[in-house]
Amino acid sequence: MLGIHDYGLFVVTGVLLNLLPGQDTLYILGSSIAHGRRVGLASALGISTGCIVHTLAAAVGLSALLATSALAFLAVKWVGAAYLIYLGVRALSAKTQHLDPQQRVNAASAGIAYRRGVLTNVLNPKVALFFLAFLPQFIDSESPTKVLAFLGLGFTFVATGTAWCLFLACAAARVREFFVEHPRALDNLSRASGALFVLLGLRLAAAER
Repeated sequence: MLGIHDYGLFVVTGVLLNLLPGQDTLYILGSSIAHGRRVGLASALGISTGCIVHTLAAAVGLSALLATSALAFLAVKWVGAAYLIYLGVRALSAKTQHLDPQQRVNAASAGIAYRRGVLTNVLNPKVALFFLAFLPQFIDSESPTKVLAFLGLGFTFVATGTAWCLFLACAAARVREFFVEHPRALDNLSRASGALFVLLGLRLAAAER
């Protein structure tokens, strides 16, 4: 259908790839633990929205531009690296957090987490290149409906990834009580997360491709 082959293998491979930890996972875990389930879920949905953007970009060929244009790749890479470093510096410089077990998260906080999730994912050119490199392997080169095939595979990957991200957010939110009772542990986690984001940003900036 649509020129897609080995769909079952694609689903299994996609699920395994979703399980690999990365900056998206780090962002969701940090948001869930620091602010609770609602913000964590908003972060997860933001990451998923970013994947939808990459799926649409791959389908219409914008990702191909990143693969063939060194200038376009460098521009997106540097913006993405700068944003990751910015998130890391914010976490490193934040004051010690003391979680309120009765804290109510307002819509604005969830909205900010969602938007940051979108930016964290969209501003990573390697995600765009991943979609461009991975999806075509499961599409018949002679298919007359390549765009629809891209969309079908892309949204399948987004669906499995969203399920995993939502699970991460809920699971992390459940351990929040521990950090309510141990604020220093949360502070250390925030510093460690910040350092990791800075390292991820520097690694992205240093990567040739």
